[in-house]
Parts: sequence; structure tokens; C-alpha cells
Amino acid sequence: MPKVLREDDVVHIGDDVYQVSGSDTNWVIIKDGDSCTLVDTGYPGDHDALLASLHAVGLTPRSVTALLVTHAHNDHIGSAERLRVAHDVPVLMHHEEVPHARRAYLNQVSVGQVLARAWRPGVLPWAVHALRAGGTADVPVTAPQAFPATDPLDLPGAPVPLHTPGHTEGHSAYHLPERGILITGDALVTAHPTSRRPGPQLLHDMFHIDRTRALDALEALACVDADVIAPGHGPVHRGSPRDAVALARARTAK
Repeated sequence: MPKVLREDDVVHIGDDVYQVSGSDTNWVIIKDGDSCTLVDTGYPGDHDALLASLHAVGLTPRSVTALLVTHAHNDHIGSAERLRVAHDVPVLMHHEEVPHARRAYLNQVSVGQVLARAWRPGVLPWAVHALRAGGTADVPVTAPQAFPATDPLDLPGAPVPLHTPGHTEGHSAYHLPERGILITGDALVTAHPTSRRPGPQLLHDMFHIDRTRALDALEALACVDADVIAPGHGPVHRGSPRDAVALARARTAK
């Protein structure tokens, strides 16, 4: 089911950075003049909304200098290959995520795992919505690239990758030091249809390949100097990463 972009889906979170709400998944546009860095793309069914979000901030697909991937789940790379092929956009990620993006393997929650938890509040409606948005579509990235050996990256916004494994092997968050923004992907979220609690939290255990590592990865986020958190799911959170991580840990312990 294609996502139709609404005006309030595009949120200006600071200094030409925008978080966009897709079909239960966010992407981020880091604008610098007439170019930008794009972080994630939402589901395959979000493609038209993704293009509309670029247009809404005065850009086009040709403005995208690079696509940074937090991780290669379908709800985050749904349009990656289309951008790469149609607009020559390089698709960059942590080297451990490259084979996942190629679909040498798929570390993604299975239909069986979802059905086994279909009794939980929110799980079945989320699953139906995910299927309609392309959650099980075949969307490999044919030529993903590992980050170059530079830190910060030479891209609009000068993002600094932070390896945060646990959700997937090569999951990465991105820090924008000059703008005080931390893009957390699925390492730390603020809401999800399968959760009844708002605010900083981990996704349900079924979504992580290694829950222990996902918890450990929170420490890498807690050390970041930022005052705005842009998660992969849920609204923008304003406050320090350390406080957000403390809250997520407390909720996990309950």
C-alpha cells in the first residue's frame, strides 16, 4: 500500500535536517544547499512519499549525494536500489551490513516469529500493514558500499557513523556533531505499533538478532553529545542521549 505524504510527516528538527514519517518507519534528509545526505528510505511502498519529501524541502533525487543505511531491513532500504539505479546514488553502510543488503542472507523477523506472537497487542495489525507496504518484497541492493575510511564522512552534514550492532550485525547510528542531532535507526526508537509505551525504548526482542548486543550498543549512543534524537520509529525526541538510554534501559528491565 503506497504511503501518501502529508504535510505534517516532514518535521524540521534543526539546521536544515528533516525527519520524515513513512509507513511506520522514518527517514532523514540532511540538506546542504542544493544537495543532501539521505538516511534510510522506508518501505518499498514509501517510494512516492520519499520523492515527495525531497520535493517538499526543495530537492530532487538528483540532489542526493549519498544514501546512508542504518541497516538493511526492508522497511529501511525499500527504495535504495531504485535510487542507486535511476539516479546513481551511492548506497553506503557499515561493512558488516554489506552482505545483508545484497541479501547474501536475511536477518529479519520471520512470518513464523510474527505469527507466534500474533496474540500480543498491536502485532497483527502491524504485520498486515508491513506486508502491504512491502515488508516481504525482494529489494536487495546490488552494489552496496562500505563506508570509506574517513570519520566524519565527506557528505552533506558531515555525519559520523556509530556501529551499534545487535538489531543487525552492521547496524549504524549517525551523529551530526555540528547540528547536535543523533540518528539512531532501530538501535533506539521512541514508538512502534507493537509497543504500548511511548518514549525512548528498544524494539521488541523478536526484531533483534542479538538482544544482548542491542542492549550493549546503547552505551555508544549514551556517550554522544546531542540534544535531538531522530529514531527509526516514532517521533523526534528532544533531550540528551544519555537520559534517553537510561529510560530505555529502565523500561527494558521491567
